[in-house]
Amino acid sequence: MAPPRPRPFTLSVDIGGTGIKASVLDRRGRPVTERRRVRTPRPARPAAVLRAIGELAAELPRYDRVSVGFPGVLEDGRVRAAANLDPAWIGVDLIRRLERLTQRPVRVANDADVQGMAVIEGRGVELVITLGTGMGSALFVDGRLVPNLELGHHPFRAGRTYEELLGDAARKRIGKAMWNKRLRPAVETLLKTFSCRRLYLGGGNARRIRGQLPGRVRVVSNEAGILGGIRLWDPPLSRG
Repeated sequence: MAPPRPRPFTLSVDIGGTGIKASVLDRRGRPVTERRRVRTPRPARPAAVLRAIGELAAELPRYDRVSVGFPGVLEDGRVRAAANLDPAWIGVDLIRRLERLTQRPVRVANDADVQGMAVIEGRGVELVITLGTGMGSALFVDGRLVPNLELGHHPFRAGRTYEELLGDAARKRIGKAMWNKRLRPAVETLLKTFSCRRLYLGGGNARRIRGQLPGRVRVVSNEAGILGGIRLWDPPLSRG
């Protein structure tokens, strides 16, 4: 008989512009069930997205607390920007709405920040880029997060932003080969700009990356958007 999983259990939710994913993690951050996913409602207004989260949560095992990665800028749990959802999110107290929904304590962070918490090594400058509906970003210095880094909306080429050139709409329009061709100079520019020791490429479209990347670059699983949820509650466990 397998030993019981250590508590508390954390419901970890990754809200994306295309899909909403959720799983329950044990005290050590290990999933106790398979990840569940539903499509992000369209239009992605608060009530519809919260209803989808509630439906996912109802299908999962019991949990004691909640972590949520949100695709936008948050300040003290309140939404300040949500470019890939709906303007109705601006000003929403996300923590309060989620605590009312789940009847559990809740912590929230930008989705790229959460993904980064799962993959960084905690040494030097580390940059995390998530390639999905848009382009998320998170910067860490010796394991400490630099908040509210929104590189996706920064101009990259000919007045167009990273997100306009590398987001999912662009990938579908230009095809995988051209999208990969665009990605290479973007990676080189980011490496030079931040002089980072490590650059991680994650998000749903990271699996579409082809060809050789610079040695400082690592492609990571989109599962990190769920697994990083444990870090909103607990410090990283020893890697020793």
